[in-house]
Amino acid sequence: MSRIYFGTDGIRGKVGQAPLTVDFVLRLASAAARALAPQGGSVLIGKDTRLSGYMFEAALEAGFVAAGLDVRLIGPLPTPGIAFMTRHFGCRFGVVISASHNPYYDNGIKFFDAEGGKLSDEAEERIEAELEKPPTTRESRALGRASRVDKTRKAYQDFCISTLPPGITLEGMKIVIDCAHGAGYKVAPRILTDLGAEIVPIGCSPNGRNINDGCGSTAPHLLQLTVPGVKAQVGIALDGDGDRLVMVDHLGRKVDGDQLLFVIATARHAAGTLQGPVVGTLMSNYGLERALRERGIEFHRAAVGDRYVLAKLRETGGVLGGETSGHLLTLDHATTGDAMVAALQVLAVMRSTGASLAELTSALPLLAQHSVNVKVARRFDPYAVPRVSDAVSEMSRALEGRGRLVLRASGTELLIRVMVELEDAEEAKQHAEQLARIVRDVAAEVK
Repeated sequence: MSRIYFGTDGIRGKVGQAPLTVDFVLRLASAAARALAPQGGSVLIGKDTRLSGYMFEAALEAGFVAAGLDVRLIGPLPTPGIAFMTRHFGCRFGVVISASHNPYYDNGIKFFDAEGGKLSDEAEERIEAELEKPPTTRESRALGRASRVDKTRKAYQDFCISTLPPGITLEGMKIVIDCAHGAGYKVAPRILTDLGAEIVPIGCSPNGRNINDGCGSTAPHLLQLTVPGVKAQVGIALDGDGDRLVMVDHLGRKVDGDQLLFVIATARHAAGTLQGPVVGTLMSNYGLERALRERGIEFHRAAVGDRYVLAKLRETGGVLGGETSGHLLTLDHATTGDAMVAALQVLAVMRSTGASLAELTSALPLLAQHSVNVKVARRFDPYAVPRVSDAVSEMSRALEGRGRLVLRASGTELLIRVMVELEDAEEAKQHAEQLARIVRDVAAEVK
């Protein structure tokens, strides 16, 4: 069956509009209990700092307890922390209430299985099938119990610290940490402080409405000003649910996911500890692919989305991958993208080599990218249109060895995305605009 509610990263939408309503979330909890834990057990619920998180937390708690599951409520904690704590507690599954990097008026529900991994398509389909039934309410003696386990967050902090190589601390480092007023606002500063760093926190005062608002990994402008302003060595920016990472060097320059992946991969390769190929996405900069291959590091591309990066890593036996946006996977440490774990890997390279982040990224010359989004009236496969596919083939031949182009239909919007990469920014723009015009003309003819 095709899924109606689950997208590439759980269920997400605007609060108060279907499906993000209290009655739906109550039914979702009951459906998930029947589909994922028919024999009972416990479930962990965590969230970010959105105002609506409180009501959805209450709805999930009611649905799970009524269905006979014991509920552990851990409060605000990064999404990867929920994955870790689900395993730590031995829960049947875990739930995260978050819309990641979206504004506060959105929210979402994500699930993890007992191993801390994202649910399979089949598991999500089982939940959706159960949504057709009314919520379950067991008799009193069969009801579950709910308890708060906020203080157990330290187990996740200790886990993050344990991912550093033996003997590495952050003593003497001054670090600016921007938590996007989100789920990491408590644990992220504590992790850095416990490692001996002097921290300057920003984006650590959530009020329920300011999550991701002009701060965090999607808006690191204040971080870029603050790092050189306070003479810090480095800045760290998380997104609202703490699974996306962007860093800033001591000069105030943004360091994206491609650059961070390069730093970690090359350090591991030099140490002989890199396992399997590195995996990026269709949107990963061609400069990353070229730089890794020049160093003898195999590189693969997956479809856009961290779940596809994860699938490709499992397929190829790799453990390191990620997206330009900052979703970085280190599968030898965590089952899902974890911004703090990834940040600690980069900080460890800085400490062990004595190099600044600016120096570590200087060896990666990124190509200029020019992107054009072509609006369409309805979705269609651009490669199925000969005029477009012929233009793509001709342009690809012209770019061979110098750059590349990406043409893909958006999975969430009525858009065809065109992106061209070349060392010459003006030439990249010309090629992208040329292909976009062809796609736009074809789109106007598609009925």
